[in-house]
Amino acid sequence: MAPRSVRHAAVAGFVAVALLGPAACGSGFDDTSTGSPQQSGPANLQILIGSSGAAETKAVQDAAARWAGSSGNTATVTPAQDLAQQLGQAFAGGTPPDVFYVDAARFADYASVGALEPYGDRISNPDDFCPSLRKTFTYDGRLYCAPKDFSTLALVINTELWAKAGLTDADVPTTWDQLTATARKIKAAGLMPLAIADTRDRIGAFLVQAGGWLTSPDGKQATATSPENIQALTYVRTLLTEGLARYPKQLDAGWGGEAFGRGRAVMTIEGNWIKGALQSDFPNVKYRVVELPAGPKGKGTLSFTQCWGIAAKSRNKEQAIRFVEAMTSGEQQLAFARAFGVMPSRESVRGQYTAAFPADGPFINGATYAQGPVNAPKMDSVLRDLDTALFELPTTDPRAVLDRFQKNAQAALAGN
Repeated sequence: MAPRSVRHAAVAGFVAVALLGPAACGSGFDDTSTGSPQQSGPANLQILIGSSGAAETKAVQDAAARWAGSSGNTATVTPAQDLAQQLGQAFAGGTPPDVFYVDAARFADYASVGALEPYGDRISNPDDFCPSLRKTFTYDGRLYCAPKDFSTLALVINTELWAKAGLTDADVPTTWDQLTATARKIKAAGLMPLAIADTRDRIGAFLVQAGGWLTSPDGKQATATSPENIQALTYVRTLLTEGLARYPKQLDAGWGGEAFGRGRAVMTIEGNWIKGALQSDFPNVKYRVVELPAGPKGKGTLSFTQCWGIAAKSRNKEQAIRFVEAMTSGEQQLAFARAFGVMPSRESVRGQYTAAFPADGPFINGATYAQGPVNAPKMDSVLRDLDTALFELPTTDPRAVLDRFQKNAQAALAGN
């Protein structure tokens, strides 16, 4: 499975034109009164998903068929070849699907132009969703859509290389200082300590551990140049310049999981999607997962999630809400977890999940202190520019990287 940051970056420019552009030309996204009236009775729901593979597609199609059979509706689940592009085209053409996956990194773009039905408070027990996930899908104080599942980052350790470096459980790092000390021991043993992707979707975890983040909690102000963020990037730069960490490209790999799987680093920082990737591509690699080391302000990680979006122009909103209700029940979320490896978004089934998948404890524990993506519209080009600057971090002053983002982000946010 490809790293999450790669999944949604390629078509960002298309989304900005296809979704936001028509809104400025009077598409009616922010005026649902111009849409078709709500239909009653049985509906034929059209559902568009961004599937991770055959297992997810089958699981969602089977669940939709069971719901349809018990409710008297029909439900057609279509796996998108390119979710962002197909949604952009559908919205631009005025024919969006009734229900669709919405990536957290794209959520504010859709919510800000009125493309989404804000139904979150009509789902049973919305407070049962993890607080960080509710926050991710809240815009202007309203919970728009139900989180379907989530992922977090953790530290993945190659146990054979760990032993080869002469390390024991006592060397597992729980703080930045310990991470540095352990990495130096690994380097002294002739091995590369850490592979980390050169994007805010990985390096951003260090900002959270230092007590910082890129924007204010309400997403309206850029906060990149805070002392906490400078401290975090300075620490990451030290790891890179001291040879204690390398970007995947420097290790002749496409992402951290590949570098790790090929044995080119003893540790990597990745999400729980790495399980499937290692099982598929590097089945002989033995590893363990631990929570990310805490920074000066405590533990911190990043969360990656999607919600079940419902189109504001759908004629089948009531049936769509009932469909989402079924897809986000605790029982169904556990079934999805068993089928394709996601973590449930409802807190009430966390105990059942960890009992079934004890090795995933470090990932799901991160839900209590995870930071979601920047939750503001029209920020994608600014964030891509930040990734470009982070690639240059080993030879660039961290303050300059953050100053560049601060200037660009504040200009974008001022137009929202």
